[in-house]
Formats: sequence, structure tokens, C-alpha cells
Amino acid sequence: MKKLLLASALAFSTLSFAQINFKNTRFGITAGGNYSRVQNAHNPSGPRYTVQAGALALIPVGKGNQFYIQPEVLYYGAGETGKDKDVKGRDGYDAVYANNYLSVPLYFKGYFSEAESEFFGMIGPRFNFLLNQNVKNAPVSRPYYDPDVTDPKYPGVNGKANSFNFGLGVGVGYSYKRQLELAVKYDYGFSNTYPNLGKEPGGTSKGKSEQVLSVSLSYIFQ
Repeated sequence: MKKLLLASALAFSTLSFAQINFKNTRFGITAGGNYSRVQNAHNPSGPRYTVQAGALALIPVGKGNQFYIQPEVLYYGAGETGKDKDVKGRDGYDAVYANNYLSVPLYFKGYFSEAESEFFGMIGPRFNFLLNQNVKNAPVSRPYYDPDVTDPKYPGVNGKANSFNFGLGVGVGYSYKRQLELAVKYDYGFSNTYPNLGKEPGGTSKGKSEQVLSVSLSYIFQ
């Protein structure tokens, strides 16, 4: 992770010396759907389907019409679900572990050419600030999965989500006349989403990485 942070710092330091044209910044709105999971966390676990929506800016870099910095500010749903069966094979519980964020990604974006309609790629860090955490139907055998429940048998173990996490996002998409854009993105979290679940009996001390695959549609104003 340290190497990644160093590489990101060097990349954005380089960009700071590039010709960034704030005068020609364009703004837009964006919305889409998220498929999220959390690695090494609740057991068993499954995906959560939710949404993202917000605003973006498209800031030109250089003299051409090909490279940009694209910051965004989004409502960003993530987390996961959990489902298990009882000894007779019936559904025992159907849990939802919902983490909702104010998310601020900062992408370096490049179109494959200067054509008006063209494919593009993007990469950059994402900073997530937890707005709220909602847990529903946590399993009776693991009440500490709910951050609002304290289990005296397991002091210090709880499912409270980290208030801040950091990740790296990559994406590809297609732009129609540099105004209507469809993108597919993947975000990999480097922060430990549930730091206190590492103390869970029989659990793993490995980091609980939140990962999100999304599809978004953006409209950029002229």
C-alpha cells in the first residue's frame, strides 16, 4: 500500500506541474448502480446492490482535448449482505450490512483520441466518509455484527464500520459527443472496513476490504 500511495503522490505531483486549464472546466451530474462486497468480513456474506449519485467536474490538462482531471462528489452505497440456513435447510437469517458514504474520487481521465465521440479510461484514488451504517437481521449467533449491540461474551468485538476509508478506482467508458457518458468502474478498498471484527472468535485477522463494481451514466453540461 505504501508503494501505491507513493506512486499516487508522484503522479499527482507531476500533474500539478502540467498545464491545468481551470478556466475551461465543465460540470456535470452522474448516477448509477453499485455491486459491493466486503472481503474477509461477515460469514457467510453476499453482495449488496445499491446506488450512487452526485456531481462531477471535468478539468482539462494540457492544450489538447484528450486528458482531464475528474473529481466527483457522490452519495455512494456499499457494504454487503449475509444469508444462512438452519439445520433443516431453511433460511435462518437474511442480513443487510449497509454502509453509505460521502465519496470523493479524483480520477485522471484520458480519451483514446481527440474525437468528439470516443472511449476513455480513468484511474485515481477514492476517499469515502461514512454517512451512516445500517445493519438489519444480524444473526443471533453473532450479535456483535450489529454495531449497536454489545455482546458481553466477546468484549471489544463489534461490526462498527470505519468512519473513513481509502481506495483505488479504475474504469473504462464511452463518451457520446463529450456530453453523455457511460462508464464501468471498479473500486478496491485499502482500508480495514471493520477493524474490530478481526477479534471475532474463529475469524481472520486479515483486513476487511470493501470492493465495489459500478455502472454509471453521466451528463456533462456544455
